[in-house]
Amino acid sequence: MPQQRLHVVLAKPRGFCAGVRRAIEIVERALERDSNPVFVRHEIVHNRHVVDRLRAKGATFVKELSEVPDGAVTIFSAHGVSRSVENEARARGLPVVDATCPLVAKVHLQARRYTRAGRVVVLIGHAGHPEVEGTLGQIEGQVHLVSTVEDVAALPLSEKTPIAHVTQTTLSVDDTREIIAALNARFADPIGPQLSDICYATQNRQNAVRDLARVSDLLIVVGAANSSNSNRLREIGTDTGIPSYLIDDGDGLDPAWLHGATTIGLAAGASAPDDLIDGVIAAIGQWRAVSVSELDGVEETLEFNLPPMVRPRASTASAIA
Repeated sequence: MPQQRLHVVLAKPRGFCAGVRRAIEIVERALERDSNPVFVRHEIVHNRHVVDRLRAKGATFVKELSEVPDGAVTIFSAHGVSRSVENEARARGLPVVDATCPLVAKVHLQARRYTRAGRVVVLIGHAGHPEVEGTLGQIEGQVHLVSTVEDVAALPLSEKTPIAHVTQTTLSVDDTREIIAALNARFADPIGPQLSDICYATQNRQNAVRDLARVSDLLIVVGAANSSNSNRLREIGTDTGIPSYLIDDGDGLDPAWLHGATTIGLAAGASAPDDLIDGVIAAIGQWRAVSVSELDGVEETLEFNLPPMVRPRASTASAIA
């Protein structure tokens, strides 16, 4: 007896956000404009397919600035960097193009303002994540990193300490809400944005996965294992009670997951290219007949300006005019 057709429902929005598109375009334009080698510190975004494609176009990815030759164009990743990295590049006279997501840069600015106001900054985030490392390195005053409500209870601070919180942009909205509530309950004078440090794209994708889980009996998230926002999407699916998996591309699909499923929700992290999503649908189609629809959701139109160094040059006619 032939198996029932499997319905794939696509989350909306999914895939690239404005910050990721901007970061990738910065590297591509730098490669087009400069005859010299272009070096990128760390992965420009957390997706090996994106990194491999840019590497094939000529970009060189390094872990530290010490690996960058003198005079080479140097690009900072979308996750941001510490001030010590900025200072090292400046001291060496490296021509830098900063691809830090503007929403991450906003968090840096908020944290510095809180420090100047005499507050102890509490950063909500995951230790070791590049964005967190960069943000910690942007704060000159006292700063504490917390990842859980238990971390809040363990902070070595008096309840009278004036604190301010800032947040890694790719966290779970629900988890962040709980941590902020714990900070507000413990300290007498806490300030900070409630959830506005969680970027619009992260919120939109998390909301879309919650909606997707209501109509699906299996969730697949396309994204890298080291992508914070992709992992949060999978966790949200698991929290709703449906089997949820994070895969890098169609090769990661286990056909055993499809057994007994009738509707698959398919989402993608903010660093996952559209063709990877198409590849997962094609992989599912090798095992079951597939129909595809898209969930109603937010239409994202936000775009961020490129840094001056890689903006398109004005035409001669425009320059004369």
